Amino acid sequence: MSRPKVLFFDAAGTLFHVKGSVAEIYISYAERYGVKRTDDLLAKVRAAFARAFQDAPPPAFAVSDPTEIKRCERLWWFDIVHNVFYRVGMFDRFDDYFDEIFEAFAGPAHWVLFPETVKVLERLRDMDIELGIISNFDTRLFSVLRGLGIADLFDTVTLSSLAHAAKPSPQIFQTALDQHVVEPEEAWHVGDSLGDDVEGARLAGLHAVWLDRNHVHPLLYSSEPQKGGNVFERKINLSPFSTIRTLLELEPLIG
Repeated sequence: MSRPKVLFFDAAGTLFHVKGSVAEIYISYAERYGVKRTDDLLAKVRAAFARAFQDAPPPAFAVSDPTEIKRCERLWWFDIVHNVFYRVGMFDRFDDYFDEIFEAFAGPAHWVLFPETVKVLERLRDMDIELGIISNFDTRLFSVLRGLGIADLFDTVTLSSLAHAAKPSPQIFQTALDQHVVEPEEAWHVGDSLGDDVEGARLAGLHAVWLDRNHVHPLLYSSEPQKGGNVFERKINLSPFSTIRTLLELEPLIG
């Protein structure tokens, strides 16, 4: 496994996360429109979001005009949120509510960096490794990155809505590689999703690094740690990937 020239990262869930619970935030805004918060409603909203994301098409669109891209992104999210509240209970002025909640996630207010994010990114830049993001987030990500203070640490940001392809499609990874003028074997991709990040990167020929902060699947690991401490290898369809529990384990893995 050679040292990467470029390191790509997923965004939400890898570099930063929602501050609190998604369901609680959505319900807190809905309370302004007469919705009553209950434990039962919270559970239903959580389940409805999981189902809505499962049923949704990939967030990639066959348009190139910036205004049309933003319109498609907004409609994609409107369908998600409408699907959720159609299942748990619709309320008056839903369109106004959606406008408010959509804008609320466009800045840093409801996002927080993982504690090690900045330190790791700065250290990687000191190692002369180019950094990029590959994400299925929409174009609001640019303002989120600026608000969290990490926008300038990345050389490129590749989004599904701009690349006309969403992870795990190899196309979005190739678009990112082209921006750095490197071959797949010269790049790594780090992310928290086995499907979108690990399988997607593997299919595109990049080395995949799975960030498993919660030790979700301990049975996937071999019994012997590899270089870097808590880093393990597993094969998916004969293609190995690395597993880390925190971004701090990237530098020893790189060597």
